[in-house]
Amino acid sequence: MKNGFYGEFDLARLKPSSRTNDYRTVFQIDRDRIIHSSEFRRLQGKTQVFLPGESDYYRTRLTHSIEVAQIGRSICNYLLKKQNHVFNENYFIDSDLVESACLAHDLGHPPFGHAGERTLNTLMEDFGGFEGNAQTLRLITEILYRSENDRRGMNPARAFLDSILKYKYTYSGLNQPPNHFIFDYQKEYINFVFDGKQTEQKNIDLNNFRSIECQIMDWADDTAYAINDIVDSISGGFITYNGINRWIEQNKNYLDDEETVFVNQLKKWITKGNYKPKLGSIIGDFIMACSVEERNTFMDDLTNRYKYKLVIDEKIKKQAELYKKIAVDLVFTSPPLQQVEFKADEMITRMFKVFTGNYIFSKKENKLLPNFTHNLIIAEKSDTQKARLICDYIAGMTDSFAMRVYKRLFDPGYSSLSDTD
Repeated sequence: MKNGFYGEFDLARLKPSSRTNDYRTVFQIDRDRIIHSSEFRRLQGKTQVFLPGESDYYRTRLTHSIEVAQIGRSICNYLLKKQNHVFNENYFIDSDLVESACLAHDLGHPPFGHAGERTLNTLMEDFGGFEGNAQTLRLITEILYRSENDRRGMNPARAFLDSILKYKYTYSGLNQPPNHFIFDYQKEYINFVFDGKQTEQKNIDLNNFRSIECQIMDWADDTAYAINDIVDSISGGFITYNGINRWIEQNKNYLDDEETVFVNQLKKWITKGNYKPKLGSIIGDFIMACSVEERNTFMDDLTNRYKYKLVIDEKIKKQAELYKKIAVDLVFTSPPLQQVEFKADEMITRMFKVFTGNYIFSKKENKLLPNFTHNLIIAEKSDTQKARLICDYIAGMTDSFAMRVYKRLFDPGYSSLSDTD
């Protein structure tokens, strides 16, 4: 049955496609291409909060992405059922499309989480910067399924490409910001998404102007991040009853009555040892906190995807922000994680300098990288493009692979030659 929410504009691919009689929908094809990519599989070895392998229960980027996808689909199903004055079986937000966006949203994140992202952005300052979301866009449009002679990416549909675009300003357009940008050359994809109409808009903050699918993906990500990172942090001993008591004392002048209830509730669950099922059940509250309201936008003559704004219940939004603040204060700024971030910065910086020294500055062109990447780099004339390819290689590493490459480069006692990619 045809879904009237989407038209030919939404289904159009970045490049013409010969696949016209597939048994799957356009959005199912995009989802499957994500799932079967090596970049998606590598997320199992990338840090969410704690290093993969440190314990058998910590979430990785892969398990996080799967959880975000489930939440995203559930939000679509909830909106279809509860807002039947807006949506019906012939007009609804496609859950396959939202699932694709959720599965893909962290593809571009480098090893060692946001610490690795910050380090690469600093190292790439003279070459156009680095941002995880921009790297996701690069993977989808140019890197997935590429060969040395064909950098086609996965040829995404317009609606899917738009669904992962949380940020739409370019690196130089925001005067080299610390984050929340796309790479300068990626402006062509913004033109494709908006059909060039964004150039006529003077008073719209494009970084906060998102399709409904992107909005759902973002809230699903916030939900999984706010709740499940707390679960892992309690399980790992980073958040304890006594630790929360000290945190309350330090923040008592800033907590309102609702926030105090949330924190005391968390303490109670930790004491009883039932924090996993209790926090798990809250995911349903976060899903049912969603509704949509209609708005008028400059895209409404081309698509329905901007016609609706996702609205989140303010109490639930406050709860999510509180959980994230607790995680930042008690986990992300803790000495063990700061030590890991320091080590990650050191490893990535040294590897980047060796690779750029070899391929850009000294131009020795020793074969320090795998044949495929080496050949791509030496074929480039531009230093900026060479640096971007080196950055691609490092950003694509899992945490453990980054450690092995680092040891092979700098540890005289390490001589493993088993890795070829």
